[in-house]
Amino acid sequence: MPLSATLEFIGAAQQVTGSCYLIRLNNMQILLDCGMLQGADQIREWHKFRFAFKPKDIDLVILSHAHIDHSGLLPLLVARGFDGKIICTPGTAELLPVLLKDSVHLYLKDLEWQNKKAARAGKKIQEPVLSVHDADRVAKLCDPIGYKQRVIPLPGLELEFADAGHILGSAIVQLWLKGHKGMRKLVFSGDLGNPATVLMYDPTEIGQADIVLMESTYGNRNHQNMDMSLDELAQALQQADKDGGNVFIPAFALGRSQEILYYLALLHHQGRLKQRMVFLDSPMAISITAIYNDYLRTLDQKDLAAIGFKPGMQLEDLLPMLRFTESVEESMAINRVTQGAIIIAGSGMCNGGRIVHHLKHNLWKSSNHLIFVGFQAYGTLGRRLVDGERRVKLFGQDIVVKAKVHTIGGFSAHAGQSELLDWAQAIGGQPKFYLVHGEPESQLVLQNELKALGIQAKIPVKGDVIEL
Repeated sequence: MPLSATLEFIGAAQQVTGSCYLIRLNNMQILLDCGMLQGADQIREWHKFRFAFKPKDIDLVILSHAHIDHSGLLPLLVARGFDGKIICTPGTAELLPVLLKDSVHLYLKDLEWQNKKAARAGKKIQEPVLSVHDADRVAKLCDPIGYKQRVIPLPGLELEFADAGHILGSAIVQLWLKGHKGMRKLVFSGDLGNPATVLMYDPTEIGQADIVLMESTYGNRNHQNMDMSLDELAQALQQADKDGGNVFIPAFALGRSQEILYYLALLHHQGRLKQRMVFLDSPMAISITAIYNDYLRTLDQKDLAAIGFKPGMQLEDLLPMLRFTESVEESMAINRVTQGAIIIAGSGMCNGGRIVHHLKHNLWKSSNHLIFVGFQAYGTLGRRLVDGERRVKLFGQDIVVKAKVHTIGGFSAHAGQSELLDWAQAIGGQPKFYLVHGEPESQLVLQNELKALGIQAKIPVKGDVIEL
């Protein structure tokens, strides 16, 4: 029987978030990622959401990494009938329960609040569409395999993960689709890491492919030099110290929070950190930091040596002024600290989490500083603040923005334009490229840069189907 295989672009097509691609291989259906669209109202999105396929008909899910925009819809997929294997790396399998349970807990808490408000107004309440049990079931369905380990999860399909260098456990997905008369190799980049990112190794070069789905988040620009970014961070922290205020860093619990702890430890190690207190104000980030500690032997040892790491140490040992604030009461108490503190809290795009409460109490104070260290998607509060909005509404209150806002792009965990081009050029076999995980303007620039190198790349839209 000849090979019959198609791929449908379901998510992250001309968007950065919502990663999801459906492969139909003969009579089988395989999902690459099952991610959530970020920046939207979670309750409204989940309650009206309809998969472009029947979840119970999916034979296999292959997960590139644990970030919510790649994994966040897995509990809903399970709640609606999926009961197959989820193949991922061991690191992803450990991180996934932490992220998904937190996501579902937040959803249920918000739904409870909305239902109370609706009941008082005499309106109909909404039943939850999923539960924490569904997140637990996702964890039980995970079947982890390590990098460079070739497996045959379904007839006619071979799979091997390569290190994407993005976060702990992040993978480049390599698939060999086999038919009676031929074989095609599909590569999905997942999120490619920035080689300058600490703790992670560089993304793996891929020797050959027929079809490549490549992320394009920063396809239109390069990141600032890392030394310059570190100096910029140090200057912002020094200015906040002179201004007599605090520093607030919105950071995702997974990856970015641990990297920021590293950079603060490096500044402390160099004698350049003036603040007396650093708060990691995120129960999830605290749990994930513990997982990172378990994997330190697998991370980049050169980076660890630069901050005085020795065997047996943990990340928090390298930053003596670090405090973990797990409880709500501890988080609220931070707002009584008026100066000399750095507060790292989620979410990274300020579209929820404890950082929003801190912004309510602190955005209007000119002595405070707000430092963005990652990509801010359209529609998020973070993007509006980066774009210079001077007044925002938080918890029903108008808040004037007087805090100094900094954007430091060099800390991105995504590859910049040059790294994307280098990675693409290294792939042999003259593959067809499809650009995903990017906003249209970024993708158009990258498409033209690839064309100048003799590489043709298409920009698919949601719903496009290609023959494999």
